[in-house]
Amino acid sequence: MMWSETSIARALARQTFNRKYLVVVPNCIWTGHECDLLVVTENLRIIDVEIKISRADLKADAKKEKWWQREHIGYWPTVTEMRHCDWSNDLALFRRDRRGRYKSTPKDWPSKVWKHYYALPKDIWHPDLFAALPSAQSGVLLLDREGYPRPVDDGIRVECVRRATPNRDAPSISPAAAVDIARLASLRMWDAFARLEEKEAG
Repeated sequence: MMWSETSIARALARQTFNRKYLVVVPNCIWTGHECDLLVVTENLRIIDVEIKISRADLKADAKKEKWWQREHIGYWPTVTEMRHCDWSNDLALFRRDRRGRYKSTPKDWPSKVWKHYYALPKDIWHPDLFAALPSAQSGVLLLDREGYPRPVDDGIRVECVRRATPNRDAPSISPAAAVDIARLASLRMWDAFARLEEKEAG
């Protein structure tokens, strides 16, 4: 069995988040940033799961915009560029640039998120990778394919090696927002059926 984002997402949706959760949506940007899995809990809080299938991909995650708070603190000095003008045989204004200055502060949780997890294959994990994570508040879920092939209904083993720390400041979403997310999940399901029909027809 080869690991993929889809196989990991499916295992988490059917095993880890199959109880006490209202809906699980893959590849969702409802929070303003991409979530590989967006989970809505029964008390209307958001869990963001980032799925990784390589160590390099995991280490690169800290550069994502969702882990940084950008604060505008003013402007850099104006840069003026002059160029020679043929018809006047003199220097003329070509470009004037005034760039904003921003202070970047690391965030413990992405916006709107109550809990954040990384999910990845157990065979690429090493405890040293804790230091590469952008936040010490993120949980880590490891998926184990040992023992394959297994019967179709047998689950993939999911082990939590670090529990996610809840963001106490993350508010619950509104019931209307939960309905919107559930509607998105429903549309994704019907889109998947349509793609399957096209594949079978081809």
